[in-house]
This record gives sequence, structure tokens and C-alpha cells, in this order.
Amino acid sequence: MIHRTLGTTGPQVSALGLGCMGMSALYGDADRGEAVATIHAALEAGVTLLDTGDFYGMGHNEMLIGEALRSAPAARREQALVSVKFGALRDPRGAWSGYDGRPAAVHNFAAYSLQRLGVDHIDVYRIARVDPDVPIEETVGAIAELVEKGYVRHIGLSEVGAQTVRRAAATAPIADLQIEYSLVSRGIEDEILPTTRELGIGITAYGVLSRGLISGHFTRDRQLAANDFRAFSPRFQGENLQHNLNLVEALRKIAERKGVSVAQIAIAWALSRGEDIVPLVGARTRERLTEALGALDVVLDTADLTAIEDAVPAGAAAGDRYPSAQMAHLDSER
Repeated sequence: MIHRTLGTTGPQVSALGLGCMGMSALYGDADRGEAVATIHAALEAGVTLLDTGDFYGMGHNEMLIGEALRSAPAARREQALVSVKFGALRDPRGAWSGYDGRPAAVHNFAAYSLQRLGVDHIDVYRIARVDPDVPIEETVGAIAELVEKGYVRHIGLSEVGAQTVRRAAATAPIADLQIEYSLVSRGIEDEILPTTRELGIGITAYGVLSRGLISGHFTRDRQLAANDFRAFSPRFQGENLQHNLNLVEALRKIAERKGVSVAQIAIAWALSRGEDIVPLVGARTRERLTEALGALDVVLDTADLTAIEDAVPAGAAAGDRYPSAQMAHLDSER
């Protein structure tokens, strides 16, 4: 397994990380046994980075990862690095009600995550979205206090703009920025990616398959469950979906010429963007994990990359990444 480093201050991690959110929330029902088996298979294959959030299933995802770590062989358990997002507020119905980045809240969230995960430290800790009422310096400063006390190893950021990255980095060392980046979500390339590279901050790229949209497995007539985020996502609606799946079919032709899957081409493209970028794959089953890991063997030459860019040019996707209410919570700089 190829290894990369999350920035100049972050840990060495596997070239692909496992995003565990879909094992608990937002993509319809998931099989707990299969989820645990998939985490075990990822660790066995050399994947080291496991990504979660304390609000994924209101703690369910952290407890799931804790169960998987406890039941994994000791050597595999020790290699695992857990990245946790915090700060998103939810009510008993699961509705979203803002973000809390106050220092006291940061310490409180961390205490609960440590307990649910069953670990004595969190490897990378980050607020999921900036709290508009709390300066990022205060939130990052609170995480830095957790680092000093040994409860957190590295400080991360999530979905912030270039200026917020600079302000955070001036407060404490930042290991990485977790942000959406894929063939159809390339907004970071103009300002954010140059800034993180200038400052030596790594990128953990989520959504590399755009929530399955560019996986090659999503069909035009697929019916989504009411508890599936994509049922409300603009990119999966009506004409937007038809347009976006046409892009996938163009990508499929390239994949077929190379004898690989659409998902593998999309992940390989993300891997090709730089050694400072670690794609997260949201595999919920061992089958999908195996497919994703196959991307590590895909070699894209200059002609391949040109063909991919021609098939899916930057800005070609139709529809926003999130419904309008959630887009409003992204850092205003973005």
C-alpha cells in the first residue's frame, strides 16, 4: 500500500482512506455486520485512515468503528488512524440545527468521541463546518489544548476557504483540510489547493465518486429511500441527473478502453492530482472496497488524463453539491 503524509505536520497514511459515514447514515439502511467486515478488510489491505463524524448516526458511526477496532487483530488495530469531525448539532429526529465551535463544546465533543470510539486519543480532530459565531482561532485553539493534553494528535479543518485556512494555520499547526474534491467537484483548484500547498497542509478528499454519482453503478431509474441523502441532492434530481449520467457514460468509454471500472478511473484521477491528496472512499461493502482499492493499480498517462478532462471538463456537473439549506452552512469564502 502506497503511503502519503497529511501535510508537513500530519501523520503518514495509506494512499486511500475509508470514509465510514455511509455505514451509519444518509445513504439508506446499512448492514452492521458487513460494515464491520469492510473495516476489517480495509485494515487488512493496508488502509490506515478511517474517517468519521460524531454526528454520523448521532454517535452510531463512532461506536461502529470502536467495535471494528476492538475485534480487529492487534497489529491491524494499532495501524488505524481515526479522523473525527465534530460540531454539527442535531435534534432527536435527526434534523440539523447549526454548528458549535465554542472551546467548552470542543472539549465536550471530544470526551464523548473518545468514549464511543474506545480509544485514548483521536488522530485527527476537526470541526465539520465553521461556527459563524465563533472565530476559527478559538475553535482551533481549543483543539490545540487537546493536543497538548494528549487527547488529540493532529488538528484538521473541514470545508473552509483559503483565508480561514490561513487564520487557522497561524493559530496552530494544521495537518490537513478535508474537503470535497472529484472530477465533478473541482472548486478547490483555484484558491484553496494553492493555499494548502503553500502552507504544507494536506488534503483529505471526500466525495471522490460524488456520492456514487460517478461510480458507474448509479442508474437513471434508481429509486432512492427517504433516508438517503441523494433523494434531496440537486445533482441527483431530474434533468441534472440525466446530464450528469451522460458525463459518466463518456467516462465509461475511457474506463473500458483501459479495462477498468468507472469508479477506478475516477479514484485514479483523484490520486493523480498530487501526493498531498488522500482520497476517501465511502465503500460500505467489501465488494465496493475491493473495487476502490483496484484504483491503486491504475496508471493514467498524459493521454488518459487528457481524455478524462475532455469527457468531464471542470464545471461540467449540473446541480449544487448540497441542497440550498446545507450550502448556506459552508464557509462563506467558498
